[in-house]
Amino acid sequence: MTHRQRTVFRDLDGILLLDKPRGISSNQALQRARHLLRAAKAGHTGSLDPLATGLLPICFGEATKLAGHLLGSRKAYLAVARLGVTTDTEDAEGQVLRERPVPAFDDAAIEHALTRLRGRIRQRPPVYSALKQGGEPLYAKARRGEQVTVGEREVEVFRLELLGRDGDRLRLEVECGPGTYIRSLVRDLGEALGCGAHILELRRLWVDPFRQPAMTTLDRLEALDEAGREALLLPVEAGLGDWRRIDLEPEQARRLGQGQTLRLAEGATPGPVAVFGRAGRVLGLGEIGLDGCLRPQRLFRWAAEAAKPGVAD
Repeated sequence: MTHRQRTVFRDLDGILLLDKPRGISSNQALQRARHLLRAAKAGHTGSLDPLATGLLPICFGEATKLAGHLLGSRKAYLAVARLGVTTDTEDAEGQVLRERPVPAFDDAAIEHALTRLRGRIRQRPPVYSALKQGGEPLYAKARRGEQVTVGEREVEVFRLELLGRDGDRLRLEVECGPGTYIRSLVRDLGEALGCGAHILELRRLWVDPFRQPAMTTLDRLEALDEAGREALLLPVEAGLGDWRRIDLEPEQARRLGQGQTLRLAEGATPGPVAVFGRAGRVLGLGEIGLDGCLRPQRLFRWAAEAAKPGVAD
């Protein structure tokens, strides 16, 4: 009888740009990557449905402190929609609810329907989603056959374009803000066209600030040794590419590491900032107030090192 060796986890900091495969949940993908890298702590920055593929940034260790900010980032998707069929999950994995003939409309009719789905719009999320109601995901209630009512909410669609059409299939590219469900966009597009629609394929292309991501697959991770896997990790700083940066002197960094408020030079622009030490390593996230003072909001573990007496930044 053979015994499976137990994974020994460790502290590991960084960001992995994973190309999630089709057929598994985002959490399953995260756990596989976490075990392969033996990371003690991990989190992703926004779920992809099991049907979906593409960019799933996974944050390890101290990088998990950025997960919430990345969750609220702009994202882009490539979607293939099938017209004429609606399903309970609004994608190809659900049960068919209704089939309708697809009218003989032209691209101008599709463009007219797409126009109504751009900008700041009201959207009703899918019943089969991870949104919680009463502390429980909606999909859990739906799978039990409970009646689920989902209210509309405002989302922003920056770009929604028709890339091509093949019979009852539409290829769409979407650029949107946080909280937008592509399944719901396709559902609403189908209803606007009078025939219904659902998602056949969905791929996430990028997530800010990773606009041209060099993604890796789980298969590649498994094929590499531990050093090779670690080499694929981006530093924590890579997740802050769209943040305003402020650099501190050693004494300022020491005081920040102690959680102190810092008075900056006159004219400092108010707002959130990423705070760096002289060695070029990010120390944490902060907020510059209207009074010109920098207040630490979330510090990374190593910021405390800068606060120790006699330790140079």
